[in-house]
Amino acid sequence: MAELESVIGLEVHAELSTSTKIFCGCRNVFGEAPNTQVCPVCLGLPGTLPRLNRKVCDYAVKIGHALNCHINPVSRMDRKNYFYPDLPKAYQISQSDIPICGKGSIDIISDGKIRTVGITRIHIEEDAGKLLHDDGYDGTLCDYNRCGVPLIEIVTEPDMRSSAEAHAFLELIRSILRYIDISDCKMQEGSIRCDVNVSVHEKGSPYGERCELKNVNSFSAAVRGIEYEIKRQTGIISSGGTVERETRRWDDKKGISTLMRNKENAQDYRFFPEPDLGAVVFDEEHIKRLKEEIPELPDRKMIRYVKDHGMKEAEAFVIADSREKSRLYDECVSTGRCQQKTAANFIVGEITKYMNDTGKSLSETALNAEGLVSLCVAYEKGTVSSSGAKKVLGELIEHGGNVDDIINDLGVAQNSDAAFIDSLAEEVIAANERSVKDYRNGKKNAIGHLVGQAMKLSMGRADPQMLRKALENKLDTEE
Repeated sequence: MAELESVIGLEVHAELSTSTKIFCGCRNVFGEAPNTQVCPVCLGLPGTLPRLNRKVCDYAVKIGHALNCHINPVSRMDRKNYFYPDLPKAYQISQSDIPICGKGSIDIISDGKIRTVGITRIHIEEDAGKLLHDDGYDGTLCDYNRCGVPLIEIVTEPDMRSSAEAHAFLELIRSILRYIDISDCKMQEGSIRCDVNVSVHEKGSPYGERCELKNVNSFSAAVRGIEYEIKRQTGIISSGGTVERETRRWDDKKGISTLMRNKENAQDYRFFPEPDLGAVVFDEEHIKRLKEEIPELPDRKMIRYVKDHGMKEAEAFVIADSREKSRLYDECVSTGRCQQKTAANFIVGEITKYMNDTGKSLSETALNAEGLVSLCVAYEKGTVSSSGAKKVLGELIEHGGNVDDIINDLGVAQNSDAAFIDSLAEEVIAANERSVKDYRNGKKNAIGHLVGQAMKLSMGRADPQMLRKALENKLDTEE
């Protein structure tokens, strides 16, 4: 059998962070008591008329620019007709034939390689309500607070070939949405979610029938769902069967997908133009102004960090994923006073750990680029050791201040005095006969224990490189 290849496309839905809903003045908030953020418009009561929120359209144009899409100066709203209890109007106002954003593309980095993922379209629509299932109640409850919350849907071309590439794309989209400040992307609140399309075919042959996975509630679930679906379809093809076009429900607890409906039972949404809303019209000057508000985005930053700064993919993502961290890094590097790698290591390591542990943003700390650069310089000169630098950085984050003063106040200045290092090496050799014997018997990794003991004696102030060299010299020459 010829080699099989997987083909993956995504449909990403993101709630927009506007203050009000898409077609009415109800507040766009999460976590309020059920059915308290509703009005006759979002409840779909007879006789009500929608009014389009302009900010929603502006946000859609911004993400369109970020993904290099063609912006349609004239688009329209459509009705997507289907019945479900969470949709009180029995139709959803969306966009079908003429969305705000047309074709585009974005570059992702996966496994060290750059791949371009095509964007088919980006359109705006309203969200539906939420069905609640309670163990203390036999039926199903409906909370309509989410009705009318503005959404964008980003539809990709089938350009991804693995779950890793799909995950890289999803992470990048989340970063971009945050960068341009149009969605909080809180997956635990359902403000970003996706549907996944997967097919498997023999390389060089036409694409196979795709299966769509619904109910994918996290990026990690998307990865597991894609891998399961690739395995399932590969098994069918390998055994001589034919994959049918289906919509399947992903059960993340069980790690399986189950059939929802097949091609013959596919829903016909019977789209038609929304009669209660006019065309969405943008003048070219306004489209241009929105583009000028877009900062350098994480996809460009990642590629720049990997190509120009020699970063590993994972390090570049950690820095580029946060607008604050990337700004701090770029400001440090732009001074030309410290090495790129030193600044990157502090940001990827201790600074990211602090932010994760405390939940604080960098703007909530006292750390700035001047302080971090000074610390990097002190570390590179050997003025302070790795452990000492961590203590200094902790002080910079909490209180700020002058690095030299903090080093003196904390007593963490690194001692590079040759006589001190020599004396320390002799003391450790005398006190650790077993490790000395192991080293001289060929177990060279025993030097690590001796260096550790010496650093402990010096309370972390000895120059570890000088110390290691002194120990090696004595162990190799003294018997």
